[in-house]
Amino acid sequence: MLKLQGSGVALITPFNNQNKVNYEKLEELIDFQIQNSTDFIVPCGTTGESSSLSSSEKKKIIDFTVKKVNKRIPVIAGTGSNNTKNAIEMSKYAKNVGADAVLIVTPYYNKTNQEGLYVHYKKIAKAIYPLPIILYNVPSRTGIDINIDTITRLAKIENIIAIKEANPSLEKICNIIATTKNENFIVLSGNDNLLLPILSVGGKGIISVAANIIPHQMHNICKNNDKDLFYKYLDIMNNLFLDVNPIMIKEAMNYLKFDVGKVRLPLYSPKNDKLIKLYKSIDNIKGDFI
Repeated sequence: MLKLQGSGVALITPFNNQNKVNYEKLEELIDFQIQNSTDFIVPCGTTGESSSLSSSEKKKIIDFTVKKVNKRIPVIAGTGSNNTKNAIEMSKYAKNVGADAVLIVTPYYNKTNQEGLYVHYKKIAKAIYPLPIILYNVPSRTGIDINIDTITRLAKIENIIAIKEANPSLEKICNIIATTKNENFIVLSGNDNLLLPILSVGGKGIISVAANIIPHQMHNICKNNDKDLFYKYLDIMNNLFLDVNPIMIKEAMNYLKFDVGKVRLPLYSPKNDKLIKLYKSIDNIKGDFI
C-alpha cells in the first residue's frame, strides 16, 4: 500500500494566451517539482482549477503527468465530483493510466448527509480497488464537513488510506489521528499555514499550494519539523490566500517568471492592494527562490 508523507504539491494548471492548457509549461513545472524534492504531485485538484477543466482536459492532464513523472514520485490524481458515477469514471481512468492514488473531494453544492458521504466513498473505493484513495475535506468550499465518526468508518476500508483535512480545527485533527491510529490512517494538512501544528500532533505532511513556488522549503519543513523555516515563509503562505485560491499562487508564479497564464473565469485577477502585499512578501525573501 502507498505510504504518503512529506510535501505534496497541489499543482496549478498552466494556461497559454488562449486560455488552453499549456503542456510544455506543465512539463517544466513537473520537472521543477521533482528537482526540488517534492515528495508527491497532485494534478487536477482545487489549485489546478479542476472545476474549470473539462473531463477530457482532466484526463489528458492526469495521463500527461503520470507519463512525465514516470514513477519518480507518486502521482495523486484529483478525481472527485459531486456525482458519484462521474467520480468513479474519472478514478477508473486515473487507475488505468497509472496514477498511484486519487484525491476525492467531498460532494459540493448538492452536498449530502453523513451516511451519503460514507456510501459515496465506499462505492468509489470498491470500484477502483486496490487503488488508494485520499479523502479531501474542505468545508469552506463544499459546504459539507466529514465528521469524526464518518472518517473513522471510512478509515477501515482498506484502500482509503488518508485524508487531506482543510478544516482548520486542530481539535478535530487530533481526534482524527486518535480514532484512526489502529488503521495506519494518514492525516495531511490541507492548509499551508497550519502545517507545523498539524505535524506536531501527528500529521504526516501536506498537500500544499505554496509548494508551487517553494517546493524544497516545504519538503524540509515536513522532513525536519523545521519551525524556523515554517515561520520564515508563513507570511507568503498567508498572502497566497488573500483572494480565492488559486488566483494568488498564479499571480505569485507569474511575478517569479514562471509564466503560467491567468486563471479561468469565473476566477478573476485580484485587486492591486492584494498584489502589492503579495509581491512585498516575495521581495522580502526573493533571493531564496529558485
